[in-house]
Amino acid sequence: MSTTVESRLAELGIVLPRPAAPAANYIPFVAIGNLLFVSGQLPMGENGLEHVGKLGADYTVEQGREAARLCAINLLAQAKAATGDLSRVRCVKLTGFVNATPDFVDHPKVVNGASDLMVAALGDKGRHSRSAVGSSALPFGAAVEVEGIFEIG
Repeated sequence: MSTTVESRLAELGIVLPRPAAPAANYIPFVAIGNLLFVSGQLPMGENGLEHVGKLGADYTVEQGREAARLCAINLLAQAKAATGDLSRVRCVKLTGFVNATPDFVDHPKVVNGASDLMVAALGDKGRHSRSAVGSSALPFGAAVEVEGIFEIG
């Protein structure tokens, strides 16, 4: 199954990055029983933080979706670091935070970028419950942050 997840990622042109180190006093993930809680991931790419700005002012919904997708890639990198094998994980819940203007209402459309990536990568094990929340600001001015809960099998 691991090769299935890895091959799906390869088909999507995704190479999981080295998981980001924490930027403050927390750890990137905690496993309790068969649950893995992954701290919020920012849209970090090869050159650092790739999406800084506010939805509804600086970013379109489509650009926000790309930021959320990158957050999901980073969530998978953390899940792989925690378990060693993505075939062992099922996405249970995502919470997406969208840095947005007060009148912006398309938070779910933005967070779809993360949700769609989870399903594309994990198949049925990527289907999850979710919250999409608007925020007046996020760390380092990031456009999106996504945290996740996974089941380890």
